[in-house]
Amino acid sequence: MNELLLLLLIGLAAGVLSGLAGIGGGTIIVPALVFFMGYTQHQAQGVSLTMFLLPIGFLGVYTYYKGGHISRESIQVALIMCATFVFGSYFGSKLAVNINQEMLKKIFGVFLFLLSLKMIFWK
Repeated sequence: MNELLLLLLIGLAAGVLSGLAGIGGGTIIVPALVFFMGYTQHQAQGVSLTMFLLPIGFLGVYTYYKGGHISRESIQVALIMCATFVFGSYFGSKLAVNINQEMLKKIFGVFLFLLSLKMIFWK
């Protein structure tokens, strides 16, 4: 029961932050599964990707669309990126499953660290 509650809270936090700031999968779900649930980096990344198979973002996108923040052009941009995201996800996952657990965690952490520095200090 505690595990179920924790998973529900992780999902809720990722959903709220996804709607609020456009983040969730890699920045919330993966670290939470690793640190709070004891998942390996590979397992956590797999779970995060599995979540995206379902239309989890539909309500968030709908809300932004109704609020006038997503235009037809934005939808076209997203669809164009989606076309290559599918292939990138496939090839990236092929690489990830062959990388040592500790190295994968370091790659993930360095990426988040550098991204956070960029978001904080560069305009």
